[in-house]
Amino acid sequence: MKRHHVSKPDSSDPQLFAWMCEIRRFLHQNPELSFCEFETAKYIQEKLNELGISFRSGLGGTGILAEIGPADALLTVGLRADMDALPITEDTDLPFASAKPGCMHACGHDGHIAMLLGAARILLQKDLSCRVRLLFQPGEEQGNGALKMIEAGAIDDLAAIFGGHIDTHFATGAITVDEGIICASADPFEIRLHGKSGHAARPHETKDAIVAAAGLITSLQSLVAREVNPNQSAVLTVGRIRAGETHNVIADEAIIEGTVRSTHPEARQYMLEGLRRMVQGNASLYGITADLDLRECLPAVINRKVATTVARDAAETIIPAKNVISQGPSSLGGEDFAFYLQKIEGCLVRFGARLTDETGPAHSSTFDFDEKVLTVGAAWYAQVVLQFCTHRKKSKYLSGD
Repeated sequence: MKRHHVSKPDSSDPQLFAWMCEIRRFLHQNPELSFCEFETAKYIQEKLNELGISFRSGLGGTGILAEIGPADALLTVGLRADMDALPITEDTDLPFASAKPGCMHACGHDGHIAMLLGAARILLQKDLSCRVRLLFQPGEEQGNGALKMIEAGAIDDLAAIFGGHIDTHFATGAITVDEGIICASADPFEIRLHGKSGHAARPHETKDAIVAAAGLITSLQSLVAREVNPNQSAVLTVGRIRAGETHNVIADEAIIEGTVRSTHPEARQYMLEGLRRMVQGNASLYGITADLDLRECLPAVINRKVATTVARDAAETIIPAKNVISQGPSSLGGEDFAFYLQKIEGCLVRFGARLTDETGPAHSSTFDFDEKVLTVGAAWYAQVVLQFCTHRKKSKYLSGD
């Protein structure tokens, strides 16, 4: 494909960087869980008002849709940032650490919001030929915030949608761009095992739900080891178990919560069918009853061809081409950006933001990222708009010119 010269957006403004850092740190200090992002939404609206950008609020609960650019434009491009935090108690000693015990921005969503607002500030200085829709989305961590935004009409009439995610596996200044599957399907489950309670000294009079749960958890690991094609990535993780009231009473109920991840439809089918079979087999083995709540929740994130080309061109415009890289094998992490890509053209990239080797990974209590990534992210968001709407026509991307 022939390359065209595209002017770079101004992302080197130190005032812009300081402004984005201020936003990120305020949000980091004041995190809110999925669909409870009320103060977060209020703060974003204040920043949009500060920029003079009109918006609609309350989409999908707390989501915000803002637009800039000519109202009569033929094309509208969407840019998305997620807003929610995680139920984790922070342990970073940052001066702007979470002020809310049990709630933390441990996945970079505070940075995503700052980037998108920064991109809006850059784009306001450009002579746009298209409409730009900024989507501030709730509930990504619960897995269905994007679906609620879609149901509220957030992507109606969009020509394409682009998103990015901070990733500390990669060096700051790198952007990963890949066509096809980049994130796994994610299917959360809850298993309730029902036994019979009794005295710890008289187990023969009971049906021990804890023993049954232990056996089931161990058995489930064989699904990946022995039933999934080794060339197809899959994982089953039990993340939570609740059972028992005290040390000398045999529990009559155990609740197991976990997730199934896979990057191949066949592997996903084997895992889900095997999970159903093993739950019932375990119940029969231990003489108990079992209920499985299996929510086929998140499809895989599959980047579309046209949007991936646009995303790569934009990345190579704002950073050296050698820093535009592949993420490598598909991640087994889930991302509800997948729902957008089932409907319209789009691409999700990763922004490298490695800080130190001691910094914890995403979804840990010690997670942090290099704030220099805010400049990279804002510049890419702005450039992908210019690339898609101003300097090339969509039809040329589609024709491969």
